[in-house]
Amino acid sequence: MSTCTAFKGNTLLAAGSQAEVALAIKKAGDLHAILAFDDATGKVIDFNVRGTDADVLARYTPRPEAARGPGRPKLGVVAREVTLLPRHWEWLAAQPGGASVVLRRLIDQERRSAKQHRRTAQEAAYKFMSAIAGDLPGFEEASRALFADNRSGFEDETAKWPADIRAYALNLAQLPTS
Repeated sequence: MSTCTAFKGNTLLAAGSQAEVALAIKKAGDLHAILAFDDATGKVIDFNVRGTDADVLARYTPRPEAARGPGRPKLGVVAREVTLLPRHWEWLAAQPGGASVVLRRLIDQERRSAKQHRRTAQEAAYKFMSAIAGDLPGFEEASRALFADNRSGFEDETAKWPADIRAYALNLAQLPTS
């Protein structure tokens, strides 16, 4: 389940599931002053908070997946074409489990890699910062510090930012401590 965080102006309004945050936004009113962000990506989320509280909850509460028939479709397996050179196919054919198993394992391994994780965190923090803090003092310098993995520089440049914005940006950035 994805989580998100909403700000009203420079102040943290709500954090939690999409349903919880959508209800908080509805109750806060003044929708023009509210920005909500996906905690995993830093992207702005537009919530439809029209209707009753029950309508909003129904719209953003995850529904259990419908039962499917037997087979791999329940795993979300999608068949697509992959183009490789003959030497790649030969190597894949020699691996235990076959080409699909090896490719899935390699992809999962790469997705878990620290480099990919760092890049994802940096991009999420930058998207958030661009949307809400682009006009704040030190934005450009903080962005440079973010992509240089310079936590102390990031903290210095964001020191004058509103506390809630600064804390959330630092949390998204996941910068290493020195």
